[in-house]
Amino acid sequence: MAKQARTFVVIGLGAFGTAVAAELARSGNRVLGIDSDERRVTQMSTTLSSAVILDSTDELALREAGVEGYDVVLVAIGSDIQASILTTMNVKMLGVETIWVKASNKTHHRILSKLGADRVILPEQEMGRHIAQRLNNPIVQDYVSLGNGFSVVNIEVPEKLNGRPLKALHKGAANGIRYLCVMRGSEYMACDSPDFVLQVDDTLIVLGKTQELRRFGDAL
Repeated sequence: MAKQARTFVVIGLGAFGTAVAAELARSGNRVLGIDSDERRVTQMSTTLSSAVILDSTDELALREAGVEGYDVVLVAIGSDIQASILTTMNVKMLGVETIWVKASNKTHHRILSKLGADRVILPEQEMGRHIAQRLNNPIVQDYVSLGNGFSVVNIEVPEKLNGRPLKALHKGAANGIRYLCVMRGSEYMACDSPDFVLQVDDTLIVLGKTQELRRFGDAL
């Protein structure tokens, strides 16, 4: 059975909101884009399922746009903190199940959390941590923090491990590293056997504590 697409509203079509909305649309989701700027809405009108011009601080306008009928709302309003807070309150009042909000600073973050946002994002800080992980260890292709000190990283298998079995990395496993799978090009490959043979340029997807992952990456 095909996975049912989720429905999203992105309020605020600046650089951040536009990037998120476009990627959601490319993944086959129904996406409604909202902004008070006609130019921004026009630019996204052919990319998204629908895009409308309205003032998101007006609860009635959001209701008329049918926002409450969507699964997830992302409030991606940038520097106008007041508009961000009022919009979040309005979306909450509409009974939307899941609300994510972009914050401009830590104070804004605390206010949005108090309002009941399910996830508050500080994009610059999160991207900064992401870039730092990749700079710290160049073989790390991607990095996702899971909270509680755990992360998942995508590690590019170096040439020195070409043709070697996964058990050659047993020291990493002994330190609490868990190998989730290997991506070989676009092919998913289970790596639950210690005799699985690695190839150069494989992407090894690994779960573990952040510090242990850092030591593991350094050892490679």
